[in-house]
Formats: sequence, C-alpha cells, structure tokens
Amino acid sequence: MTHPCLPYFPPGRRPGFAVPPGACDSHVHVFGPYDRFPLAEDRSYTPVEAPVEAFVAHLDALGFERGVIVTASAQGTDNGAMLDALRRYPSRFRGVAVLPPETTDRTLDEMTAAGVRGLRLNLLRGAAGERTYRNGVGYDSLKELGPRIRERGWHLQIWIHARDLAEALPLLEPHGMDLVVDHMGRISTEHDTPEHPGFRLLCDLLRDGRAWTKISGADRITGGEAPWLAADPYARALLAANAGRCVWGTDWPHIAYFDRPMSEDAALAETLARWIPDAATLQAVLVDNAARLYDF
Repeated sequence: MTHPCLPYFPPGRRPGFAVPPGACDSHVHVFGPYDRFPLAEDRSYTPVEAPVEAFVAHLDALGFERGVIVTASAQGTDNGAMLDALRRYPSRFRGVAVLPPETTDRTLDEMTAAGVRGLRLNLLRGAAGERTYRNGVGYDSLKELGPRIRERGWHLQIWIHARDLAEALPLLEPHGMDLVVDHMGRISTEHDTPEHPGFRLLCDLLRDGRAWTKISGADRITGGEAPWLAADPYARALLAANAGRCVWGTDWPHIAYFDRPMSEDAALAETLARWIPDAATLQAVLVDNAARLYDF
C-alpha cells in the first residue's frame, strides 16, 4: 500500500518580481498519463497525474521558459514520461534519468539525443540508515554507468542528506563528473543549524567548484508553510559560497505531500527575491547557470 499525494495547485499567478527571459525551473517531475506511463508497483507514494501539458501550463503561468524534468522514485527506472516530454518540447526541456546498471550504450545515446543530461542517484537515508524512498538507484548503477555517461557529458544528481556527504564523496568524485546536490542537501531547519558539518561541507564544495546545488525545497527543509523564512540562512550561505554553482526549481508537482498544506509555486519563486537582491545574480541562478549545467 502506498500513500496518495495531495493534488498540486492549478496554474496561478506570476511571482512578484521580474522573471528574466530564459528562466529555468530546474527541478520538476511529470507523471502520466498513467495508461501510457504507469508507476512502479513497489513505490513509496502515489502522485496524482501531472502530465507534460500541465507542466507547460505551470511554466507559462510563472513566466519561465525552460524546465528540467527528473524521473522520480515512484516511476522506478521507467523514464518514459520524461523522455516523451523532452521529445515533444526539445528546446524547452532537459532531463535527468534514473537508470539500472544494465542500461545499454544505445539507450544512453538515445537519451542524450533526446536531451537527458544527468543520472540521479537516490542516496537519501533516514537517521537510522534506512532508505527513505523505494525504487531509486545508487552506487551499483554508478559503477556500471559512470564511465559511459561521463563520455556523454552527463552529470550526477544526488538526492542525499548533507550529513552523509562526507561518506559519499569518495564514491562519487573519482568518476570525474559534476555533482549536483538536490534541495540544499535536504537539511532540516528544525534540527540542523547552518553550522551543521554536512551543510558546511556542501558550502565548501560549492566554494571550491567541486559541486552544484539546487537552492530549491524551502518548503521541504522547513516542513512549514509560506513564506518559509527559516530556509533563508541556508540558501544565503550557499549563494555566498558560490552563486555560480546554484540553480533553482519549484519541485512541482510537490510529491510526498500527504497531510500538510500544498505549496504555491509563485510563493516558492518569491523566496528568490529575499535571497538574491541583485538582477545579475538572479540572471545567473535562473538562466545562465542552468543553461551551462543542462546544455540549453
């Protein structure tokens, strides 16, 4: 039995700041239609359908031109919905795939041609070491696929808690690819201060040019409602470390929301106005960095 996710809000207002041309929502998922792209049977949650047409409407409502679609753990290693979206909107979208170790070179070539630019590893664990989500892939896939996806210019996107970064780095960095850490290292503003060793390591990695991060997930790391002020010192610390290695995304359609208020995407975007006071840095985070990382 899986947990049904709450429905996302329909497209709404634009954020209350000038969105630069070419802005990219660098972390979303698309689901369905389920008669074409079914979910994995052994999944941890059940999202509502969020097909590519709904994602396009979401971007248009926010005034964003581009998006990065990440295959989610509820989809297992079936990247069909993501690839269909990329092929339908080749100039607007890029993708990050979840792949089993036995993936062939032909499949990797086809994915690269479609616009896939990264492999996502699900390394997120609870405090006792248990896996948070079923169906993600980890080091086994990286061991088999690492040299081949590096040749194709892909990066590694890692869904990990910052406390586990130090242990993971020796297994990740030798593969010689850009590392992209999801959602500010999934720190908890309730339990972890900005001086948390894992979070400080993430800042150091950015400062040294050894990693990127998505300054997304203000709602997730706080566990609260808008305007998510508790996330501010963490996002500002990452930007101060190296704004040139930060991208941002809404995390639409906000999966694994079960019993707390759904986030509004314009309100999430407006966190950027607090964190980034100047137009040049906003241009970098929303446009230039994403274009460089995802090869737009």
